[in-house]
Amino acid sequence: MTAPAGKDQHMRFRAGLVIGFGAGYYLGTMAGRERHEQINQMFNKIKRSEAYDIATDKAKEAVDLGVERAKDVVEQRTGNGSTPQSDRPYTDPPIRP
Repeated sequence: MTAPAGKDQHMRFRAGLVIGFGAGYYLGTMAGRERHEQINQMFNKIKRSEAYDIATDKAKEAVDLGVERAKDVVEQRTGNGSTPQSDRPYTDPPIRP
């Protein structure tokens, strides 16, 4: 079951916002050394967790799938070298406004 397209974009925006906020907070706390060390310890604990491993594996799989799909699209549009360039009909490039 997939989420509606609008909801997916909303969740991506929200995830980006949370990550950006977290990164800004992390970098901002470097002035307070004690808090910075607490955050580092928490981050290291998260990185050692099984949930982190699962999430990174899923992210890598999603990127790999996206790369494969992009390669397929490029191969389809370029003909994968199966048809020589001279045999293809010439078409004008699209006119952009």
